[in-house]
Amino acid sequence: MKVPLKWLADYVPLDLPVAQLAERLTLAGLEVSSVRLFGLPHPEGLRTKAEEAGPVWDRDKIIIAQVLKVEKHPDADKLKLPVVDYGQGRTKALVTGAPNIQVGDKGQKVILALCGSVLFDGHASPKKLSELKPTTIRGLPSDAMVCSSFELGIDEEHAGIILLEDEAPVGMPLADFMGDVVLEIDVLPNMARCLSLIGVAREVSALTGQPLRLPPHAPDANGPPIEGLVKVVIADPKLSPRYAAGLIEGVKIGPAPGWMQRRLTYAGMRPINNIVDVTNYVMLEWGQPLHAFDCDKLKQRAGGKAPTITVRPANEGEALRTLDNVERKLTPEMLVIADEKGAIALAGVMGGLETEVTEGTTNVLLESASFDFLTVRRTVRELALPSEASTRFSKGVHPQIVLPALGRASELMRLHAGGALCRGVVDVYPAPQPPQIVELKTSEVRRVLGIDLPLDECTRLLRALEFEVEPIGKDALRATVPPHRLDVQEGPADLIEELARLTGYDRLPATLLRDQLPDQANNEPVVFEEKVRDRLVAVGLQEVIGYALTTPQREKPLVGADVPYVTLRNPISDERTAMRRSLLTGVLEALASNLKHADDVRLLEIGSVYLPREGQKLPDEPRRLALALSGKRGQEFWGDEKAPAGYLDFYDLKGVLEALLADLHVPGAIYRLAKPPFLHPARAAEVVVGERVLGQFGELHPKVAEAFGLGGRQVLAGEFDLEALRAAVPARHPYVPVGRFPAALRDVALVVEEAVPAERVMAEIRAAGAGLLREVRLFDLYRGDSIAAGHKSLAFALSYQADDRTLNDKEVEGAHKKIEQRLRHVLGAEVRAPKA
Repeated sequence: MKVPLKWLADYVPLDLPVAQLAERLTLAGLEVSSVRLFGLPHPEGLRTKAEEAGPVWDRDKIIIAQVLKVEKHPDADKLKLPVVDYGQGRTKALVTGAPNIQVGDKGQKVILALCGSVLFDGHASPKKLSELKPTTIRGLPSDAMVCSSFELGIDEEHAGIILLEDEAPVGMPLADFMGDVVLEIDVLPNMARCLSLIGVAREVSALTGQPLRLPPHAPDANGPPIEGLVKVVIADPKLSPRYAAGLIEGVKIGPAPGWMQRRLTYAGMRPINNIVDVTNYVMLEWGQPLHAFDCDKLKQRAGGKAPTITVRPANEGEALRTLDNVERKLTPEMLVIADEKGAIALAGVMGGLETEVTEGTTNVLLESASFDFLTVRRTVRELALPSEASTRFSKGVHPQIVLPALGRASELMRLHAGGALCRGVVDVYPAPQPPQIVELKTSEVRRVLGIDLPLDECTRLLRALEFEVEPIGKDALRATVPPHRLDVQEGPADLIEELARLTGYDRLPATLLRDQLPDQANNEPVVFEEKVRDRLVAVGLQEVIGYALTTPQREKPLVGADVPYVTLRNPISDERTAMRRSLLTGVLEALASNLKHADDVRLLEIGSVYLPREGQKLPDEPRRLALALSGKRGQEFWGDEKAPAGYLDFYDLKGVLEALLADLHVPGAIYRLAKPPFLHPARAAEVVVGERVLGQFGELHPKVAEAFGLGGRQVLAGEFDLEALRAAVPARHPYVPVGRFPAALRDVALVVEEAVPAERVMAEIRAAGAGLLREVRLFDLYRGDSIAAGHKSLAFALSYQADDRTLNDKEVEGAHKKIEQRLRHVLGAEVRAPKA
């Protein structure tokens, strides 16, 4: 919410310096995130960052002036020579090419910048500030200029100069007339009432003790009665509690007054015309969105009769072309404003193109209503159509604001668009909301806040926020919630929050717990997960934390189609509609994003996946570990010409997993061929401990890599059952002392069928060498001309050792031959003789 302080001062006196006001608002829950300065220097003591460093309008050099005459330049058709009066009998001759001032003009109020002024240079790229210096333009001297809004730093428009309203005082410094400080406030959902200038003014009034001044909202109606000219019907009061309409006849469409256009611009909105600008102005002022219809178009749609406005759910298959000229397909979950021929607006979101106000409009039907905030939210999400109106309606607008906003806008239209305002309004309010009453005890305030607030102080603070308060006994009060507040829903807790805000959170005491802390209970799953993180980070991985919400379409390459999901009834966006079934979705997205900026990315994530259970309300939420690696194995090094680093492959990921299992002391892990659909069919495996499959890993399938924007890259990925991994970790792990006697080393090379995995061979070697065999390590794999087709050669390094003696050659040879015989007998292996 952008809050121009000169506008805010219309409703509450601002006696605090800007820096103190920003701090008070921030501490009260309205965080001032940035400040925009229009022509003024940075306020002293303000620590909030400035949104944009624009020019400071020098009070002696940038002044309001009036055009006395405009003559033609003798040597340039597009240049003109205006002469302006800038007060105290001073005049200045200028050279300008502005298209919105013509030869023969006089009387226009403009902004004059004298030599030495610092402005944005309209001809420089990139945008920069420059000092105005004397020059010569087509043979004529020029030491001043008339300014556009771009040059003054107001907006990006520099096609023409600013023409001020007739009331602008000649000779006044522009900083006094148009200079302003705009606070950018981050309004949280529970402070939605402050999405308006009056809402912020109420807070400032309560914080500073200054009186609140509401603008007049009783219109001067001098036209015919509105009865019989329009009818309003609400189909479901739950979807639209209140709808009011006013009628202004004989308006003339044109620009809004300059002061209104400036306020809208400073507040971040683009001026359009007097009717639309009034609706936007009142929306920003009161927080009540409005919409103006061309009443003649409504009558034409009604066959010349008085139109009937109906608020109803959209019909199945109904369509509406909105103001942005897009045909919208509607559903019954959306609320529309309709007449006899169909929908004319999306309630609370955007109007329809067919009934919009145009330059030819003479009669305006003005809508002021309240709508169900959940319905508005769903409509905005389904149509991806956010707007200033929907921002307010989706957070809740109280029906009591409908009439004051309608009256204020009607009067502004009468004043600045002419015409006659019909007497009365059509106000349909079938179920008025009763006032909410809350009782509060001072003892409860003391219990929650830890401070004593006397009853009279609680009363004073709540009345400052426009609560109606009456005492009930010595230590309790009864408060009636003001009609503009929808956030008071938890009774006394909400009132205590208001007391804390106004008192100041910085004034609440900090106290230590008086009770003895309980003994700390060990949370074994959390400790285990932290240990896994530490081990993986130690081998070079980085942790990411992804969204638990995703879409089935996004996960389809990983988990397939037609699998059940836990879905959200009211998702926050179309990209977050279901709970994830796989951690790899978020990890691969993070991998793709980071590979745009790095050559080597290695990621891990630990988190829950959500698997629906048939017949159960709540899903199963197993914990998983996901790994993803891609890129170069290491940086190039001048001494590595013979052994380049290369790129990460299957065995790098397998090495990460082996290091993790070794650090966790998981015994007996074996790796088997696996073919999960998301991995390359020839480069994937599963890791198994006992009967438990811990997970699957390998090279990502090329089609899956393409789906995640990783096409052309070799990506290694895996997902593991963290709970199965924790169950495989022994409660205690044995250790073997370092041998006192030397080990005897032997190699064995054998030829086996291609289908026999190395893990199977190693298992047979261990079984045959039990007792003396200490270690088995595969160090060579060979396929070539000397090996029969369909076979491979494996070479293992074996280590023999005894605990109580040094083994002699006979013992070692005996054990070695026993292993060779088992390999021949069990696997049909051909043991190759060692080379001489």
